[in-house]
Amino acid sequence: MLSDLDRFYLEKEEPLRDCLLALRDIILSYDEHITKEWKYKLPFFYYKGKMLCYLWIHKKYKKPYIGFANGYLIE
Repeated sequence: MLSDLDRFYLEKEEPLRDCLLALRDIILSYDEHITKEWKYKLPFFYYKGKMLCYLWIHKKYKKPYIGFANGYLIE
């Protein structure tokens, strides 16, 4: 049985699916302390237990989007 997190990726059509999976792999490979979670019906990524970013699809343009939690703190 697939988790909601796995289903998020697998139910998307190509090339969106491959793009989202590639983004997931890039984010997770960046640091060993980054983990994936399912939150607010979106794939979220945490760094050492704190929200880092999430993947989303723009409703109008159907494009992948990376949102950063507290992005204003990024330097």
